[in-house]
Amino acid sequence: MQPSSDIARLFEIMAALRDPQTGCPWDAEQDFASIAPYTIEEAFEVADAIERKDWLDLRDELGDLLLQVVFHSQMAAEQRLFTFDDVVLAITRKMIRRHPHVFGAVTAEDAQAAKRSWNDIKAEEKAERETERDGRGAAERATAGFLSGLPAALPALVRAQKLQEKAAEVGFDWSEAEPILSKLEEEIGELRAALRSQEAAAVKDEMGDVLFSLVNLCRHIGADAEGALRGTNEKFRRRFHAVEAELGRQGSSLQEASLEEMERLWQQAKSVCP
Repeated sequence: MQPSSDIARLFEIMAALRDPQTGCPWDAEQDFASIAPYTIEEAFEVADAIERKDWLDLRDELGDLLLQVVFHSQMAAEQRLFTFDDVVLAITRKMIRRHPHVFGAVTAEDAQAAKRSWNDIKAEEKAERETERDGRGAAERATAGFLSGLPAALPALVRAQKLQEKAAEVGFDWSEAEPILSKLEEEIGELRAALRSQEAAAVKDEMGDVLFSLVNLCRHIGADAEGALRGTNEKFRRRFHAVEAELGRQGSSLQEASLEEMERLWQQAKSVCP
C-alpha cells in the first residue's frame, strides 16, 4: 500500500489495521474509551506545535489528530453507529447554521455579535439534540442544569474558565477585576488556615478555590488561563535549562550544585530568558 493525499487511502489503512484477522493486534482491540486519551494528547501536541511556531511539526500533528477522527469514525462504522460521512455532514450543517451572517440574511456588526449568535444557535441545537436523543426523558433533561454539557475531561483550567463564562451569561459574574483580587486574597487566607490545620482534604479544597479565583482573574483581564500557564511552563523550562547549561560550563551538574548556587544562577537566567 502506497501513501496518498487522498483521504480514502487513510480509511483503507485504518480498515486494514482494524481487521481482526490480518490487522494490527493493538489497533484491532481498541475501543472509544481506550483511544480517547490519545485524541486529547494529539490535540495538545497540535497546540504545542503552534506555540513553538514549528510549522513542519504542526503539519504532522494535524495529521495525527485527523487520524484520531478517522479511528473513531472507523470504530463507529463497525458498530453501525455512524460513518465519517455523517461526521462531515454534521459539521458542515453546524457551521452553516451557526453563521447566518455569512450564509444567510442575518448581519453581525462585530466579532462579539457573531459570538453571541453562535452561542444562541448552539443552545438551540443542544435542546433539539436532547429532545431527539433516545433513552433520555424530559424529567432528566429538566434536572441537567444550566452548567451541564461541559465535558468533564476538559483540562481543569479550561473547564473552570468555560464554567465561569457560562455563568456570566446570566449575570453571575464580577463587574471588574479588582474585587476578584480581594476574593483571591480571601481564598489565600483560607488556604493558610487549612495548612495550619494540617487537614489534607481541607488544603486540597482551598487550593482548588485559589486556582478557580485565579482563572476568574485571568478571564477578567483578557488572559486565557491555560495559555498563560503554558507560557510560564515554557519560561520555567528555558530558565532551568540555562541554569543546567551554566553549571555544565563550570564543570558541575544539577545533582552536584547546592540550592544556593542554583538560585544564584536562576537569577542570572531571568535576565537572559525573559
